[in-house]
Amino acid sequence: MIVIPTEIPEVLIIEPQVFGDDRGFFLESFNYGSFSEKTGLDVNFVQDNHSRSVQNVLRGLHYQISQPQGKLVRVVVGEVLDVAVDIRRSSPTFGKWVGCLLSATNKRQLWVPAGMAHGFLVVSEVAEVLYKATDYYAPQYERSLRWDDPDLAIAWNLEGSPILSLKDKEASRLNDAEVYT
Repeated sequence: MIVIPTEIPEVLIIEPQVFGDDRGFFLESFNYGSFSEKTGLDVNFVQDNHSRSVQNVLRGLHYQISQPQGKLVRVVVGEVLDVAVDIRRSSPTFGKWVGCLLSATNKRQLWVPAGMAHGFLVVSEVAEVLYKATDYYAPQYERSLRWDDPDLAIAWNLEGSPILSLKDKEASRLNDAEVYT
């Protein structure tokens, strides 16, 4: 497993070791010992999630203001642009974002720690995203940032308009959002 740092030091790109031959491939999608050793993190995942979306679906930018979730995200079908935004007001990278193409082909994963808003854009015809979470989903604490907030200026490289949920259409700009201290 290779760990690649990003411009937000706590957000990490994970490249698992893939063993492939003419039959296909094998990889460990998560191994606590390796993850802990290579990242220096002690995480406890309590929930796994799986979503399927069509091209141009943009999910996010989501976070929970209480019970914040760290997420280990990967794609098993298709390709997405996965994005993390630092919304910890005391952080030197507050308001900054990082993005990474995650795909079934590159098998990369993105570690999105608690304190970040998270979202993704489906760039392939369809995509299936799996992610492990460090806390349970708590809808009463869920918040959303606008995907197109000009203060964030995320380079989604969209072709056309995104397909959004109602909550994402009504999301707050960073300047008006409830964020972490």
